[in-house]
Amino acid sequence: MPAPRSPGPDDFIRVRGARENNLRGVDVDVPRNRIVAFTGVSGSGKSSLAFGTVFAEAQRRFLESVAPYARRLIAQGSTPHVDSITGLPPAVALQQRRGAPSSRSTVGTLTTLSNSMRMLFSRAGTYPAGAERLESDSFSPNTVAGACPRCHGLGTAHEVTEGSAVHDPSLSIRDGAITAWPGAWQGKNLRDVTAVLGYDIDRPWRELPQQDRDWLLFTEEQPVVQVHPKRDRVAKPYKGRFWSARQFVLHTLADSQSETQRTKVLRFVESGPCGLCRGTGLTRAALAVTVGGHSIADLNGLPLTALADVLRPIASITDASAATSRASSGEHTEVAVAISRDLLTRVEVLVGLGLGYLALDRATPTLSPGETQRLRIATQLRSGLFGVVYVLDEPSAGLHPADTESLVEVLDDLRAGGNSVFVVEHDMGIVRQADWIVDVGPGAGSGGGTVLYSGPVDGLADVESSVTRRFLQPRTDGGETRAVRTPVGTLELRDVTLHNLRGLDVDLPLGVLTAVTGVSGSGKSSLVGGVLPAVATEHALVDRVVQVDQKPIGRTPRSNLATYTGLFDAVRAAFAATDDARARGWTAGRFSFNVAGGRCEVCQGEGSVSVELLFLPGSWAPCPECHGSRYTAETLEVRWDGASIADVLAMTVDEAAPFLASLPAASRGLETLREVGLGYLRLGQPAPELSGGEAQRIKLATELQRARTGHTLYLLDEPTTGLHPADVELLTAQLSRLTDAGNTVVVVEHAMDVVASADHVIDMGPSGGDDGGRVVASGTPQQVAASTTSRTAPYLRAQLGH
Repeated sequence: MPAPRSPGPDDFIRVRGARENNLRGVDVDVPRNRIVAFTGVSGSGKSSLAFGTVFAEAQRRFLESVAPYARRLIAQGSTPHVDSITGLPPAVALQQRRGAPSSRSTVGTLTTLSNSMRMLFSRAGTYPAGAERLESDSFSPNTVAGACPRCHGLGTAHEVTEGSAVHDPSLSIRDGAITAWPGAWQGKNLRDVTAVLGYDIDRPWRELPQQDRDWLLFTEEQPVVQVHPKRDRVAKPYKGRFWSARQFVLHTLADSQSETQRTKVLRFVESGPCGLCRGTGLTRAALAVTVGGHSIADLNGLPLTALADVLRPIASITDASAATSRASSGEHTEVAVAISRDLLTRVEVLVGLGLGYLALDRATPTLSPGETQRLRIATQLRSGLFGVVYVLDEPSAGLHPADTESLVEVLDDLRAGGNSVFVVEHDMGIVRQADWIVDVGPGAGSGGGTVLYSGPVDGLADVESSVTRRFLQPRTDGGETRAVRTPVGTLELRDVTLHNLRGLDVDLPLGVLTAVTGVSGSGKSSLVGGVLPAVATEHALVDRVVQVDQKPIGRTPRSNLATYTGLFDAVRAAFAATDDARARGWTAGRFSFNVAGGRCEVCQGEGSVSVELLFLPGSWAPCPECHGSRYTAETLEVRWDGASIADVLAMTVDEAAPFLASLPAASRGLETLREVGLGYLRLGQPAPELSGGEAQRIKLATELQRARTGHTLYLLDEPTTGLHPADVELLTAQLSRLTDAGNTVVVVEHAMDVVASADHVIDMGPSGGDDGGRVVASGTPQQVAASTTSRTAPYLRAQLGH
């Protein structure tokens, strides 16, 4: 596609005085109708500029046009700290976030493809002779009309069997044979009721007639009888109701408010695909309707590439043939052709984004953030909006280099449609192909917040203060050479079967750094995250397995960097040891914001309070009592080396390292955090504010400061996600440090600089889904780079400078 013309003086979004987070009164002009890359090290302020300022202001202006009553129903952000923004069009943000934890949310519902699929079956499906035509809702397991009556649309049924309810048939009912019944008084009551009903509760369960056993376990009857307690002289006669084991378990699962109780009774059910709907969640009437010989459940379960093959023949029917045969089959009507063409076009967009291995019934909680974002991008591409600013958060996250080429084409399509595309990005391959670059820095946190350069990409090479500029040019020097580590053993995996891994044989060297590569859906995460944790501990050389993932270190503001790493314990102990604290009789607990005593009781130690505004979005404001410090005024009177406990929490890691140098327990953790590039984070920074990459590096730092405890296998899934290439260098050094200490490190990775620094590479593929799950190439980076069948090889060769 030809490059767009140079922007004119009126083609810019002009930001003046942006002060969001660490931005220092930023003034910057960004062109519209261009692909603009926002770059900088992690924590430099690029997201604060792109999302916190530009998008937030665009959203605020749009919501001003919405009726005040309706605003309450829309998730609204805070007003950005900026003097003015001119030339700003409407904006759409596509941020990285994981799918909602609901088994009813799928790829089909996220992309709205399920709506078209249901309409296709309703209007153009082939029905059994004499069957009534169904509405589109009847083809959804999430509606009353379409959900299977047994499993309620979930596809999984919980069945109580004799084996699941009675764990020891040698016991009598009095001794607890029916394990599924409750314990304590309620269990004794059911046993007494059973005795009154005439059943022998002292006879071994296995000796009871089968008819009696079935009634006690599965009956729907609930007789009420008069019970006369024999062993309790105080208790009076009472009326007791009988519950069979099945009734009690299903009642608890459906109605109990206690998560503990529901988890407990799950031990007494056998869960599996529902026998009535064969695991589809749909009614039999819906499953009887077909398109192309397939039920809707069949098509929902196909990879998108295979679904496209089914739709293509219907979509290619000409209007003339549709008109002549519309009476013969619902699949050959104009309606069928129109819906199929629309479906095919949208599916092909997803396939072009490297998502052809996904199926419409794939649950969204199982998707990576990168996959979820690409699904949203494809949906926006089909929306046909014009004059919109799309703000994307690392669209390349989780993408193999081969897939990023398709992503760039999609971004070009969005731009060609008359839109502006702003990407916060670390992948230099995408940055090089942008029209404009805004580099923020030079450092992170308080060391960043300044726009170093805003202009054409080539111009960044002249900005000496930019950390990004040296990574923009492809490597041609072959990189740094080092000796390859020698394995101390081998973990042999044979006939591995999980997801798309089918009968896989692979050898994993121990004592070295191994990178597992491959396109999206090739089976990398299944191997490293699903198989290795289960089997590695059986090897004689592996003492423990540690998975360092990107899950949050906490879900509430009460969890932060200091509490997770444990260094806050040492800080609180130091404050409690001061003369002032001892004179007051205060212990370390006084300096915790999570317990009553030293914390501010107005905000319960959170430092802020919620402000609810009628018809306007609620907001958070500093606590009027403690002004955000989280503690009472008396607690803040205690000083350690001139600082209060709130002052310490407000310090960044870089600031706290010299201040707490005299506390070995805290100093060691702070130095490790700095070594993984997190010196810009505040000690009291709430966990929800941390990115997935930051959370993973915090976990890695926590592991690095542990005392050596034998041979450990570390498993990391894409640890470079969200990292600037400069930060990737720091991370790579720490992974080498773990390996040099005698451990094994296995990383699932797309960043070729990390792969090139590994001792061993296992390349999965050749494609995703059913076309993946095999080892395409393995060996040293040089050996894999020489492969003629690996899709990773060309990019690895380029990284190695070959």
